[in-house]
Amino acid sequence: MKRIFFFTALLLIAACKPIETNPDILTDNSTDNNTTISTDGDNTEIEKKEYRATETVLTDLINTKLEVRFLWEQARMVGKETLTAKPHWYPQNKLILDAKGMDINSVSMNGKPLTFIYENDVLTISLDKEYKRTESYTVVIDYLSKPDERTTSGSAAITSDKGLYFINPKGTEKNKMPQIWTQGETEANSVWFPTIDSPNSKSKQEMYITVDNKYTTLSNGKMISSTKNADGTRTDYWKQELPHAPYLFMMAVGEFRQVKDFYTRPDGTKMEVNYYVEPEWEPYAKSIFGETPAMIAYFSKLLGVEYPWDKYSQIIVRDYVSGAMENTGAVIFGDYAYKNNRELLDGNDNSTIAHELFHHWFGDLVTCESWSNLTVNESFANYSQYLWDEHRYGLDEADYQGMNEQEGYKQSALGSQYHNLVWFDYEDKEQMFDGHTYNKGGRILHMLRNYLGDEAFFEAIKNYLKENSFQAAEFTNLRLAFEKVSGEDLNWFFNQWYLDKGHPSLSIDMSEKTGSVSIRVNQTQTEFRIFKLPVDIAIYDDRGKTVERVWIEEENEVIELKTVGKVKNVVFDHNAMLLADLKEYKPADWSIFQYSLDQRWYHRREAIIDGTKSKSEAAEKMILSAINDPHYDIRSLAISKVGMLSAENKALAIEKIKVLAETDANSNVRADAIQFLSGNLAASDAKVIFENRVIKDSSYVVSGTALFELTKIDREKGLEIASKYENDKNSFMKSAVMETYSQSSNSKYLSYFHKVFENDELENMDYFSGARSFLTYLIGLEPEKQKEGLQTIKIMSTNNGYYGQLAVPRLLDFMIENATEKMETYKAAGNQKSKVYESLIEDCSNLKKELGF
Repeated sequence: MKRIFFFTALLLIAACKPIETNPDILTDNSTDNNTTISTDGDNTEIEKKEYRATETVLTDLINTKLEVRFLWEQARMVGKETLTAKPHWYPQNKLILDAKGMDINSVSMNGKPLTFIYENDVLTISLDKEYKRTESYTVVIDYLSKPDERTTSGSAAITSDKGLYFINPKGTEKNKMPQIWTQGETEANSVWFPTIDSPNSKSKQEMYITVDNKYTTLSNGKMISSTKNADGTRTDYWKQELPHAPYLFMMAVGEFRQVKDFYTRPDGTKMEVNYYVEPEWEPYAKSIFGETPAMIAYFSKLLGVEYPWDKYSQIIVRDYVSGAMENTGAVIFGDYAYKNNRELLDGNDNSTIAHELFHHWFGDLVTCESWSNLTVNESFANYSQYLWDEHRYGLDEADYQGMNEQEGYKQSALGSQYHNLVWFDYEDKEQMFDGHTYNKGGRILHMLRNYLGDEAFFEAIKNYLKENSFQAAEFTNLRLAFEKVSGEDLNWFFNQWYLDKGHPSLSIDMSEKTGSVSIRVNQTQTEFRIFKLPVDIAIYDDRGKTVERVWIEEENEVIELKTVGKVKNVVFDHNAMLLADLKEYKPADWSIFQYSLDQRWYHRREAIIDGTKSKSEAAEKMILSAINDPHYDIRSLAISKVGMLSAENKALAIEKIKVLAETDANSNVRADAIQFLSGNLAASDAKVIFENRVIKDSSYVVSGTALFELTKIDREKGLEIASKYENDKNSFMKSAVMETYSQSSNSKYLSYFHKVFENDELENMDYFSGARSFLTYLIGLEPEKQKEGLQTIKIMSTNNGYYGQLAVPRLLDFMIENATEKMETYKAAGNQKSKVYESLIEDCSNLKKELGF
């Protein structure tokens, strides 16, 4: 499952330090979370955390057949389940199923009723006899699912565990197509069908979905038939013959359009690859998802295991509770994925598409046996993003995105806590969906790939997939697969990276001696263990480039490496693969040389940062060169360094940046160039460029940035142009219009801000940009008009969900602070206007109370 980590700053929670445990000696899972142990000699009590053992398998599910229809206005589902199962090993006379918030009407076998107990979301069925492991049986359960009528919870990663979602079921919300969809991970599918809701359970699947004729349906497997009924409904029959975990079952219903594509297997047969979107987005479906067949082909070849399922569909739904979900052969995306061709120029979702696809090997084919082992699903899906970037866009882009993933892990850990990657004593399974399981796990795989080499790495994961297909696995299975291929005991690697927490912090001091270089490496981390690290070091001297692998195993080490002639540079971690905090100390001329010769994005970037810490002609030439670097991130970095150039070189740089503003292939670089030119180019010259970019640029990011910068130079022209984009559907462009209007003190723009927030027209981070602009605009108005704006703020708190709940109290606090300052100023001057601000403060405070802030 893909979590949207660009909300990292919003998702940080208070840190707490977990009790360290040794999972190898924890064998009893009966300990209550609140159990304490008294120590000898004093009265101190130490909390003993619960060991999260893998669910004991009593029963094997064989086939789950569901027949469902919907009571839309009541947000209920009528269901009939025909479940075939057998005892796993020991004889059983009961079947125990998870069934959350349902009405269980009856349970039968062979037409005869069975007795059952349904309490605490668990359905216990007394079978007609005791069954052996060689005997299967079939029960039929009639039930009613009531997802909106049960107490739900959620987490930062998955905001609800309702399981079954009726979106705008009465059709009262304008601009939102009524639809139904499901979200099963972690254990929420048992809201809409009784099952053993555990990742180490697997079942084949049949779905009979009855809907009005106007609706399209989607589920796992293939559609076997579609039958029109006499009452104007239709029953679609979906069947998946290969077993998968219950949390991967899905269905979706709505007036979706199906856009057909295909993937050609090595034997020449064509497999369906379909995209389900709302009608207005049909023209863009292949632009959004069109690289999927190429991804399937690439990953199948790379892994040595052909895509194992019978179809691949992707659907975009409204009000989704997470980023995306890898339901087998039927992936769900949130509506952030809707982008027209122009919006796709500023960024696509191919990273997420690759992530969910890769899950069909790691997660769907081989599933984590417990949530503690979730990283065997998610780390591979995370690393697939690097693999696809490397294949599709090149090593620079893969390294750039990979380093962003690494930083995402570090930020996530700072905001919550560091914990073992395989985490046996979490407090809640939802905690597993964090920057450790995803980002850190992916970077660990990258290190292992670098250590073993590509051939051994991919051969091992191929064996892992083949040996554990349609089964559950844990990290130990992964280690054994790598050991079998490499012939090496890899416990040293897995113990420190999977069964322990944190990462190394390395201070690296390099100096040249006669005939050698001395590299002093200190592991400065205090909270974590001392790590064992194989590191490749590149030496640039009169021989050219020489790479040597060394081992860092102690807290403080000095490495001496032979050199020939003059040393031009030393690159620690030549392949930029370490998951670590690195502080390198080397001569500035080494860094500048590093930029000119190093082929890795990371080392070129570090060269610019280190090589420009002091001014020199060589450093200035490096900046001028980097303005035209092959990678957009470094071009943007170079633009930010132009301020340190001499007047002559700065003039040369400005001419280069003017070209970038007009022609750079990357929209973010064009936008950065425009922002730079805003303060470094004559206003008359800048105005021409900015107005041209607002109107002509293909990118919304560039157009919106140019609009705001134009407004700084010529407010009236900016406001005039902004008015032409008020009805543009793009969220970023709307936020740019709002930012432009925030520079005006004309109250006529109040209605535009109100409309945007009332209709919930801003997405993701654009919402916060818009809220900031609204605040800037409001406090620039007279207090009477600010009071009118309070109606908009009230709407923001109810219409804009999670974002509104975060933004509104801050808006009101800033308004109160600003009004208090002005009130005191007027009061000190004896001006009666102080009373108007006093009234505004009271209104803001009352609204905070009314809204519960």
